[in-house]
Amino acid sequence: MDQAELIPHLFRTEYRKIVSVLCRLFGIEHIEIAEDIVSDTFLIASELWGLKGLPENPTAWLYTVAKNKTKDYLKRNTLFAENISKGIKYSTATSEELELDLSVKNINDSQLAMIFVVCHPCNPAEAQIGLALNLLCGFGVDEIASAFLTNKKVIYKRLQRAKEKLRTEKIEIEQPTLADIDDRLSVVLMTLYLLFNEGYYSSNHDVTLRKDLCFEAMRLTYLLVENEQTNKSPANALLSLMCFQSSRFDSRHDQNGEIVLYQDQDTDLWNRELIAKGEYFLNRASEGTKISKYHLEAAIACWHTVKTDTTEKWENVLQLYNQLLLIEYSPIAALNRTYALAKVNGKREAIIEAEKINLADNHLYHSLLGELYTDVDNEKAISHFQNAFTLAKSTADKTIIANRILKCTQKTGADMGKPLE
Repeated sequence: MDQAELIPHLFRTEYRKIVSVLCRLFGIEHIEIAEDIVSDTFLIASELWGLKGLPENPTAWLYTVAKNKTKDYLKRNTLFAENISKGIKYSTATSEELELDLSVKNINDSQLAMIFVVCHPCNPAEAQIGLALNLLCGFGVDEIASAFLTNKKVIYKRLQRAKEKLRTEKIEIEQPTLADIDDRLSVVLMTLYLLFNEGYYSSNHDVTLRKDLCFEAMRLTYLLVENEQTNKSPANALLSLMCFQSSRFDSRHDQNGEIVLYQDQDTDLWNRELIAKGEYFLNRASEGTKISKYHLEAAIACWHTVKTDTTEKWENVLQLYNQLLLIEYSPIAALNRTYALAKVNGKREAIIEAEKINLADNHLYHSLLGELYTDVDNEKAISHFQNAFTLAKSTADKTIIANRILKCTQKTGADMGKPLE
């Protein structure tokens, strides 16, 4: 990996780790200082590595520079140094004694503590999720606005109010108690779920799959299941879901980078190791007494890793979607259910159910109806595919929809050329 690729990669993987450790050191009220220190660290890396070449261990180099910049900042700002977290004993006379702990354990502990802080109940649930996506996961305002289906101005104001609330409430960054976990785990899991989904199907970028976001979501969820206090059934179910979904990464695009629909994927490219991990975490999730939406979605994803296209497979998927919609209704989940319904009871019944959902401004809705109408009424299929093309944001989506329009048009032309019987 050359410098042009390495620095963005390290920014994605290391930036938020160092920020979390510094926030735990300084307190949540000084997050801007933490972010400035780490941003300066990456700026220096970009400049020096371009002149002198890459260091032997780039990550260790970043950690060392971040530690030194933290010491330098505290030397220059003695008033700040005297007022940061009570656990830090620092003065200019003992500057060399400061040890910024960037061990794997402290990074993990800091990130775990950080996500429970930003998901504190002093803020409403939507603000908690947005703040966690912004501070811990590195989402920009545009991406969060896309996830919440709202505009950037609303999200910006929401984030500013949430940060100010954490400051005024003087929330400490510390390991969550059992009470904290019970109160906030559902919001934490939703945050990681949204993060994975933004990577798995990015609506705000001209790429459909952003593996870095998916793997970051998996890493943070793994922190939860590896911690004794947060190793809960829904967390295992969510990690299981992520494993199953990511197992099909390599089959989702062809050699030209174009999207490959599920029914056309090369099953030999599915990652059996990740499928096995998904099964392992789903089994661990079954040890609980409650079924969450993550349990049901993981079970659906598990069936999607079964290579054979059998009635049993789709009947199970259909029943799981029925249960999921009872627990938490979602128009997209209802839309996905109609695909399974088509497999079990045929396209005509699925079309009736799909049209009831009426997501007229969603390209996925029109894409699915286009698929369902194909070979039933190809003119209607083309109309829906054209609507989907207009509404789709990414080039990848538009390419695959254009291909479907072409195939349907060819079929319609062939049908029109047949003699009357």
